[in-house]
Amino acid sequence: MTETWDHEADLVVVGTGAAGLGAAVVAAAEGLSVLVLEKTGWLGGTTAYSAGTCWAPGHRHQEDPAADREAAAGYMDALIGDRADPALRRSYLDHAAAAIDHLERLGVGFWHSKTVVDYHPEVAGSGVGRALEPHTFDGRLLGRDGFARIRPPVPEFALFGGTMMVRRPEVNQLLTLLDGSPRAVPTALRLGARWARDRTAGWPRGTRLAMGNALVANLWHQLRRRSGQVWFLSPATELITDADGRVTGVVAAREGRPVRIGARRGVVLAAGGFPADAALRAEHLPSPTAQFTRAADGATGDTLALARAAGAAVGEPRDDNAMWFPSSIARRRDGSTAVFPHIWDRAKPGIAAVNADGHRFVDESVSYHRFTRAMYDSHKSVPTVPAWLVLDSATLHRYGLGMIRPHLPAVLRRRYERAGYLHTAPTISALAASIGVDPDGLERTVAAAGRAARSGVDSEFGKGQSPFGHQYGDPRNTPNPNLGPIETAPFHAVAVVPTPLATTLGVRTDATGRALDAGGSPVPGLYACGGDAHSPTASEYPGAGCQVGAGLTFGYLVARHAAGLGAAV
Repeated sequence: MTETWDHEADLVVVGTGAAGLGAAVVAAAEGLSVLVLEKTGWLGGTTAYSAGTCWAPGHRHQEDPAADREAAAGYMDALIGDRADPALRRSYLDHAAAAIDHLERLGVGFWHSKTVVDYHPEVAGSGVGRALEPHTFDGRLLGRDGFARIRPPVPEFALFGGTMMVRRPEVNQLLTLLDGSPRAVPTALRLGARWARDRTAGWPRGTRLAMGNALVANLWHQLRRRSGQVWFLSPATELITDADGRVTGVVAAREGRPVRIGARRGVVLAAGGFPADAALRAEHLPSPTAQFTRAADGATGDTLALARAAGAAVGEPRDDNAMWFPSSIARRRDGSTAVFPHIWDRAKPGIAAVNADGHRFVDESVSYHRFTRAMYDSHKSVPTVPAWLVLDSATLHRYGLGMIRPHLPAVLRRRYERAGYLHTAPTISALAASIGVDPDGLERTVAAAGRAARSGVDSEFGKGQSPFGHQYGDPRNTPNPNLGPIETAPFHAVAVVPTPLATTLGVRTDATGRALDAGGSPVPGLYACGGDAHSPTASEYPGAGCQVGAGLTFGYLVARHAAGLGAAV
């Protein structure tokens, strides 16, 4: 029986994050007709909120790419072991550099983040400089309607109310202005002038896009140049299979009616997993269940159910099934909820993370994923959800914390205190009472922080010994860039809770991204990558950008497979 289609394309992709758009661009460049379905009105998924960093061991910027790839293989083997299919991580390592090179030839460029340290530097094979940062992108190339479709960044990670994006190196430069240094004045003037021209010309925000916004905008730009289409507000509701079990199309809800779309070469599921679905978080993530996420609102796991219905299998649960941020939660002036990921600030000197006993439970400068795991581990014996970041007024003024910017005047800080986001007290014991932790324990922790700051040695958790922590500390602080006292009243605390940035439980795939059934055989015509695919790293986080890196790599692989080209460059 011949199917009747309302629309046809060679490849249909579900989701517009890095994985989905990467697959779409590569396929379109090979001459396939491509349709991308996006359930929300925004383009970019969780990638648009992210730094857009791509972890790609063995990329061409490394001094010895082959040696770096080999070292990374040992690193991942030691870190992941048998908790994920080794063939998947080998495929990631074998093709990540080729995927990046291919995308760069198509117009999607990256800068080398030379100093970024892997997240487990104590593990043999860890490295430096495996991360890549997407080039900034001129959003004006998309036109006003196209630009308006790019999912805006997290407002707290941009300037002027979220309307001006800046790269991380630029943030570091601009912060020196607060210390009276004039070196960043040219950068500030250049960025400010561009932003002012954009706003004067009627753009809703600055059109110089950076980080994840730049990556997804450029991918979309390259897709549109190759006649690829994106349908917004068009969720996939069903996968269509023929009598032999081959996925031949998809049903999408568009403009209030079901649309049957034929997919001659296959369907790619790349909708971001389920971090934004409360019920699935409760079912698959550890207790206490995360109540908030920094992931995009469309990442609700719908596609996993579609895959199962078409005969695909979901992988075995591993560890906590997620990648994590510790985040503080606040209410913005417009009434929306701010979920602020504490990525860098925990490493600064003079900040201690404590549980309900008032005791530290981790080196505060480890990666956000490791920090959150330590919260859950500590919570097994002592309440640690939420955990509290404790500091004094001098540290808060100098470095800020969470939503509170460095050098924020006390009069402006009080709104955070009135809202209950920032707890402030004249003494450590009064602060302990305010946040509900043991006062004697907190007093001992603060005293120990002073001793460690003077000696330069954290004898309890080794904060300030890891090169990972050093990159986010304060090199001006001696004798240790990550250790400082908590001694200047008033004292402050901010609560942080576990928030999944991505889930790792997804559709089983082979090394080319083909979806597999329960017996391990490919489901013809069905692929998965990004958050919809079972993670090649289990629930481990080897380095900055491994989610985007794996998404782009397997997006590249599935597109080339669908085009009949295999994995060769």
